[in-house]
Amino acid sequence: MTDPIDSPPHYAVHAIEPIDFIMGNDLPFWKGNIVKYVMRAGYKVYDSQTADESQITDLLKVIRYAEMQINYLEGREPSNDDD
Repeated sequence: MTDPIDSPPHYAVHAIEPIDFIMGNDLPFWKGNIVKYVMRAGYKVYDSQTADESQITDLLKVIRYAEMQINYLEGREPSNDDD
């Protein structure tokens, strides 16, 4: 995909960028977010966090989206407690 906006370095480290993989495989929103956060975990450093803390943040986001889908499949409201 040709993007007129440069990709942040934490997405450009892979041969295939997350957005290209997500859109190329027509992934649903929850699954696309899991892919996005898994692929950038360990590469993006958040302001006021160490590299390890930032990686944990992204991995917790992966868990959150997986838990939201599990809740949905089990007929419960997807939890959105963090927002």
